[in-house]
Amino acid sequence: MIEKNSLNKSSHFLKCENKKDSELVELSLKNQNYFLCIVKKYETPLLRYIKRITSISPEDAEDLLQEVFIKVYINLNEFDTSLKFSSWIYRITHNEVISNFRKLKVRPEKINSEINDDMLKKIESDLNIEKEIDHKILKNKLRQLINKLDIKYREVIILKYCENKSYEEISDIIKKPSGTVGTLINRAKKQLNNIIKNNNINI
Repeated sequence: MIEKNSLNKSSHFLKCENKKDSELVELSLKNQNYFLCIVKKYETPLLRYIKRITSISPEDAEDLLQEVFIKVYINLNEFDTSLKFSSWIYRITHNEVISNFRKLKVRPEKINSEINDDMLKKIESDLNIEKEIDHKILKNKLRQLINKLDIKYREVIILKYCENKSYEEISDIIKKPSGTVGTLINRAKKQLNNIIKNNNINI
């Protein structure tokens, strides 16, 4: 297990700053202490990502993140250098989330506070919502609707609008062609739009 105290102590003596991911991978393969640099760089964004696409408790999210870093460390030697490292580590996180989701077999309904107003504005503007809809009410509805989407739709929405990933990066993360990514995003947007326009929302 990766202990935070160990991370803070060890990373203090390592020169992690201004190093590219590829450099950190190479250094980590030679000296395992450098893996702490990777943990330090990615623990916050990956934990935030896990919280955005699931409704598990903060403690469970932390545990899931630990599993992610264990998988990353074990498989670091097999990292495909043709991919961006960020896409590769997000893919492993994606796989762990899906695996955990299937184990729980519970459809998350909890409103996720990790999806903030700025992110909702991006989604709202891209949905081309009719102007007369109350935007304050719409934001509240969007939060709930995003959580009710199927995991395959929710994840691509989160990756595109909250994680600011390109279609190519999303393709690498979820292991689907870019065209399929576009289809999933369009279907998710259409589903959200239709429910809003038909006023068929139970909140």
